[in-house]
Amino acid sequence: MASQTINGVETCKGDALCKMKSIQLLEEIGLPNGLFPSEDIEEFGSCFIWLIQKKKDHTFKKMKRVVSYAPEVTAFVEKGKMKKMTGVKTKELMVWLSVVEMYIDEPSSKKITFKPALGFQIAS
Repeated sequence: MASQTINGVETCKGDALCKMKSIQLLEEIGLPNGLFPSEDIEEFGSCFIWLIQKKKDHTFKKMKRVVSYAPEVTAFVEKGKMKKMTGVKTKELMVWLSVVEMYIDEPSSKKITFKPALGFQIAS
């Protein structure tokens, strides 16, 4: 579909292009490319990222964790980390918790840590 860059921020629209760009960004910052749902993405932006899509729940089978994505997901990104996240929740002991940060401390371990708004950490 369409892609444009304004003040160094790339914005794209259309499922196929947004899927490709979101995977590229995750690879660039060293996070697994399966962190975002990869279907029905309407819009995606880089640097300060945002993702507009249909609301969906996703189960990460290896982690045995359900994550819910709102129609709009935002985050600031840096190498190995997404912070100040909005629109992402994870289920812990039958309670949905907002995820505000996710990161990988040691890239070789491939262990992702999710930090909910309450302050404690959930490692996967």
